[in-house]
Amino acid sequence: MVIGIIGENCSGKSTLAEAIQKDIHAEIVTGKDYLRMAKSESEAAALFRKKLADAVSGTNIIYVISEPEQIKLLPDGAVRILVYADIETIKERFKARMHGNLPAPVAQMLERKHGIFDGEVYDYRFDGVNGDAAALCIELACKKL
Repeated sequence: MVIGIIGENCSGKSTLAEAIQKDIHAEIVTGKDYLRMAKSESEAAALFRKKLADAVSGTNIIYVISEPEQIKLLPDGAVRILVYADIETIKERFKARMHGNLPAPVAQMLERKHGIFDGEVYDYRFDGVNGDAAALCIELACKKL
């Protein structure tokens, strides 16, 4: 099973990925980590696409996506989960990640990017603030059966 967990910075993607990983024992790949698969970006992307396509009916892979162009790497048959959070929560989480300081240009960048994934098609929408990861894990486990 391939699960694409898609969302903005600090929306709760990694937390959800870790919760799902515990239930289905999946490999987690984040962002452009796949570039380690080869020396050139195009070769790495091709190898990663093949790995994901093979995993649709095989091993479990969770791909954590925070940039729109990465969605194109997901194969047909992948489960797509949008993780969302309100902009104030995202800013607070990013501020904590930056040791309590959120510079104005960073805040503006987060505001510009807010909602960039809203127009995509998803199998699930997950509230990264109040969502029930355990319930989603149960649904995903049932989907695999």
